[in-house]
Amino acid sequence: MDALTEYLDGFGEEPGYLDFAAFGPLSAAVVAESAAQEDLVRRARWGAKERLERGAGRLRDAAAVLTGFRSDQIAFQPSTGQGITQAVYGLAGGLLVSPADYPALPITAVRAAEATQVVTPIWLGADQGRVTPGGIREALTSTTMAVLVSAVDARTGFVADLDGIRQVIGDRLLIVDAVQALGAVDLPWDAADVVACGGQTWLRAGWGTAFLAVSDRAANRLTPVLSGFGGVEGDAAWDRVPPAADGAAGMQVSSPDQVAAARLAAALEDLTQAGPAAVAASLGERVARVLALADEFGLPVVSPRAESERAGIVVVEPLPDRLTAFTAALFNHGVSVTVRDGRVRLSPHAGTTEETMGMLRSALSAYATAVRPVR
Repeated sequence: MDALTEYLDGFGEEPGYLDFAAFGPLSAAVVAESAAQEDLVRRARWGAKERLERGAGRLRDAAAVLTGFRSDQIAFQPSTGQGITQAVYGLAGGLLVSPADYPALPITAVRAAEATQVVTPIWLGADQGRVTPGGIREALTSTTMAVLVSAVDARTGFVADLDGIRQVIGDRLLIVDAVQALGAVDLPWDAADVVACGGQTWLRAGWGTAFLAVSDRAANRLTPVLSGFGGVEGDAAWDRVPPAADGAAGMQVSSPDQVAAARLAAALEDLTQAGPAAVAASLGERVARVLALADEFGLPVVSPRAESERAGIVVVEPLPDRLTAFTAALFNHGVSVTVRDGRVRLSPHAGTTEETMGMLRSALSAYATAVRPVR
């Protein structure tokens, strides 16, 4: 059995699930890791504490392999949002961000500006939510210190050109939300200065699992404003307040959740073994099939079609008077999707089965029959 096949065998969701952009059902590797870690906590045998404390280190090593950052540049976080918050609150100067990006990004920019008085949001006008190097180039000002962007836009499925953005912003910091990308598409993470990624979507590690990667350049420019007990330099000591650790290590509020870190480590190790490019290619085939089905049944596709601009998300926009019929057909055939603002987001994964694709076809066929004009 090759590595990709073994990875695909780790998918165990019920047929009809096409909502990985919302959350990914836990992988077999993560379920096994979680059971092993919880058994350590439950039994608390001699040496359990030492074994549990390996989780965060294992996560750092696994994330380093996938992103190209060093292990010491990575720290556990409980969510993508908290990782982004750590980076944005530590910034001083103008922060270029699209108000159409995932809400956590512009909201964090505004909250940081209100709280610290040293971060200034600079609003980027994105074409239908698509952040491009050209748009960023036009929006840059002399006060822009950093750019904040989702690697894959959760609403449109558009893949940001990280290399292109890096070229146009020069020495400014590039802060990237990778939650809709890592595990779905293979991107040049070394183009970013900061990467925050949670494990609840494409990585299939569940909620409460994330990491923050911070380059040396970013570490020199970001202040660990939200650093707490978990971000001190060396061993925390009674009767004194140690300084914050450098880089990502200092951007932690509390001690890492070692069980959650181990779950995410298992997911990242699983992806590494299968190969991010191979997983992305397998997912790409399924996305192409969803696009073909949408075209076959006359559903307008409003997400990118070009392979270089799409990840794992297909968005369709039925006519307003047909939306109810479409969502009803999906519901009646057991197909799980996200419906928002008149659009339907379908997000398969590399392990999406033939049975699920067949259920989608049946749902679309039923929809087409329901809206077919009577002659």
